[in-house]
Amino acid sequence: MEFSEAKAIFMDYTGTMVAEDEPYTRELIGYFIAHSDVKDPKEVLKIVWSKVKEQESECCGDSFVGLDERTDRILQYCVENHGLKGDLEHMHDVWRKIWVHAPLFDDVKPFMERTKTPIYVLSNDDLCYLEESFKLKGIHPAGIISAETALACKPDKAIFEKALEIAGVAPNEAVHIGDSVTSDVKPAMAMGITPIYISRNADAEIEGVRVIRSLEEL
Repeated sequence: MEFSEAKAIFMDYTGTMVAEDEPYTRELIGYFIAHSDVKDPKEVLKIVWSKVKEQESECCGDSFVGLDERTDRILQYCVENHGLKGDLEHMHDVWRKIWVHAPLFDDVKPFMERTKTPIYVLSNDDLCYLEESFKLKGIHPAGIISAETALACKPDKAIFEKALEIAGVAPNEAVHIGDSVTSDVKPAMAMGITPIYISRNADAEIEGVRVIRSLEEL
């Protein structure tokens, strides 16, 4: 399906709409290094990101917990396994600032303002943080499908099913824009939703999938 034919646009939040490498993220990594046994920023990211993905994969249905509890579990894991001895509440507070204050990429707001097709944001973050973020940034998606809305995190199909239900469209009437092959492209394709992969920092090629470097290309 061509992008112009879509009746609904689904769009990922972190990495697609907002930048991941920003001041609060760097503050959190620096604090982790200063108060743990891990001294390499790349290793910090590897440890934390793997636990984020692990928590998300286990978070479904009756086992669902919100973003704050998942974050507390990750921090406690780092206490028990990586010598983290800092102020966990402070770290959690900085992490909350990332969810809300991570800056939009320059192409996001113009894209949302000029696109007539309804845009729905899909994210594993909690609804309250997404709503606060969008209010501060002055953007107004047609809807927000958070993990708590679907009681599941991407790439679980439940969040995509909920998005289709809320948007009132069939899979072949929607496109999904995201920066992760695992969490965005593959589950969208499995649902019959047309994926668009955004690779902002490098050229990429995925067979059968449209790849863009900027939303301006759409």
